[in-house]
Amino acid sequence: MNAGLDTGLREPGSPRLPRAATRRPTLAFAWALALLVALTFGMPWLKPLFAALFPQLDRPMYEQEPFAALMLAHIGLVALSSAVAAAVGVVLGVFVTRGVGREFCSLVQTVVAMGQTVPPLAVLAIAVPVLGFGEAPALIALALYGVLPVVHGTLAGLASVPHAAREAAEGLGFRPLQVLARIELPLAAPLLLAGVRTSVVVNIGTAAIASTVGTRTLGSPIIIGLSGFNTAYVIQGALLVGLLAITVDLAFDALGVWFIRDH
Repeated sequence: MNAGLDTGLREPGSPRLPRAATRRPTLAFAWALALLVALTFGMPWLKPLFAALFPQLDRPMYEQEPFAALMLAHIGLVALSSAVAAAVGVVLGVFVTRGVGREFCSLVQTVVAMGQTVPPLAVLAIAVPVLGFGEAPALIALALYGVLPVVHGTLAGLASVPHAAREAAEGLGFRPLQVLARIELPLAAPLLLAGVRTSVVVNIGTAAIASTVGTRTLGSPIIIGLSGFNTAYVIQGALLVGLLAITVDLAFDALGVWFIRDH
């Protein structure tokens, strides 16, 4: 493997990462997850605090729906839309690096970039008259918004694979699909995973606006708070959205360290 190329993988025979270096991201994720769970289920216990901070509010705590239910709905929406974005992004990234697909590389990158430049609210406004209120327009908007980082990560990852590795696999009689599945994608995994990570974390924040079209998310208290001039609601929703994004980001960090350690 080329010495100047950092694929994020451990070289055969090279020393493993120190145990402390592998434990640190895992511990950080565990602490963030514990705090997220505690805040999700314990938010109602903070009602006296919000009442003291915002004495002018008659209802300083969002109580229309349990925060745990909103958290599960938010995670489900992000997981589904991110899965679609990841699948589409990887397929497009692989396609434009194979044979005839190379001719469409610039076009594909331009199209997916346009998908992210269009504000999600605009996509929702277009989709709602066709699909109605609910999760469907939100899924479309989030999936479109999340494709670009995955495509870029896939392209960068595949470009980082040494040509010698492909040639060695072909010399052993590997077919093109075997080269892709057993050589290219594993070597491209760190950069590909970074693209998926960016896509998921961005979608966690963007999913909050899905509440504007009737989807249950952690954006519900934020939207209601903004429309009703209730700053306490906005803070409660924003705290959970931000902490969820941090927790997921740390989870990807721990996953990346595990991948490098074991590969």
